Amino acid sequence: MIGFECVDCSRHHALGEVEYVCPQCGGNLDVLYDYDRVAHGFTRSALQQDRNFTIWRYRPLLPIDAASIPPPLTVGWTPIYESKSLAEQFGVKQLLLKDDGRNPTASFKDRPSALAVVKAREAGARIITTASSGNAGVALAGMCASVGLHSVVFVPANAPPAKITQLQIYGATVVLVEGSYDDAYDLCLEAGRAFGWYQRSTGYNPFMTEGKKTAAFEICEQLNWEAPDKVFVGVGDGCIIGGLWKGFSEMRQLGLIESAPQMIGVQSERAPAIVDACNGDGVARERPAQTIADSINVGKPRDAVKAIRAIRQSGGRAVAVTDESILSSIGSLARGTGVFAEPAAAAAFAGFIRLCETGVIGRDQRVLLMLTGNGLKDIAAAARTVRPGIKVRPDLSALKEAMTAVGFRIPRA
Repeated sequence: MIGFECVDCSRHHALGEVEYVCPQCGGNLDVLYDYDRVAHGFTRSALQQDRNFTIWRYRPLLPIDAASIPPPLTVGWTPIYESKSLAEQFGVKQLLLKDDGRNPTASFKDRPSALAVVKAREAGARIITTASSGNAGVALAGMCASVGLHSVVFVPANAPPAKITQLQIYGATVVLVEGSYDDAYDLCLEAGRAFGWYQRSTGYNPFMTEGKKTAAFEICEQLNWEAPDKVFVGVGDGCIIGGLWKGFSEMRQLGLIESAPQMIGVQSERAPAIVDACNGDGVARERPAQTIADSINVGKPRDAVKAIRAIRQSGGRAVAVTDESILSSIGSLARGTGVFAEPAAAAAFAGFIRLCETGVIGRDQRVLLMLTGNGLKDIAAAARTVRPGIKVRPDLSALKEAMTAVGFRIPRA
């Protein structure tokens, strides 16, 4: 790491000059590296010999001190599954799923939160705070619990109960804000400045992008250094898609992949700020946000510049889908692949289906869905799409009668 560059005003800042955002314009920062130095030891052969299958195998491209000790939880190197049946159904060459619900707290957000804990410890902090719709806070709480730090997490009061319970189980101080995620975000920043807490919040702490880009590194390595043609990801604040694009770009810059994928950002029609910006003048404006997909229920995206840059530089696109299609995609994805995704993750599949229906994706395309969270995070949302179980007396004849009534054909041996 050699410094920072503001994504808004392009000013460069040396290490130690800034803490979170650009002091001149308040814009978000990009972390800069000396790629010539990185390239000497960061090679395919070096990675092949590394048996540390976590995000920390990519330390040369992470902004941490050589002596820093990561949290003990195993973060990253989540599986990629191939669904031949869905690929055939939707007419693409290959459909892949990166299941980040397999991380320790069951979401993609473990990646940046693990890095936040390292940076907080480097700064000598004892308390870390974040604003969250749920997953980022849960991830931070879990990582803090693993190293004995305390977390203060600001979430909307209507966040999914499962996520609030996770926060409480990990011992976080949970602040339930009577308002939106954006309200919780603003209060978190204000409290962090007032009380001197280390700030993890997405779109404010520049190191969060660095944690998120590790998923792109894994995708390249797990696919034998052949990146997909398109990567679909649900978009809220925009940090995930921005981080993934930075990861793919760094892999290409280092010569580890020949080409980077097109980035497809998917939002709900009920929270479309980045879609509107990408399909308009490129400027994200605050919009109402009322989607069922809580993890992307963002009206004022805090990392919009990086997200829009990722979509446009990659030659990708932004697409909005209905909440109904997001909910139906949860079940379709689960029944087609065995992977249970929360609404924000299933949004990636909903976006894929929509672009297939409109003829945007060709039959020769290799597509990857970035599934960012496990479906158990929001059971209430998934429950809205399933039929109730068959309730019967403990009697075989009653079972046959009930199953016949719902149209179930009892197979014969």
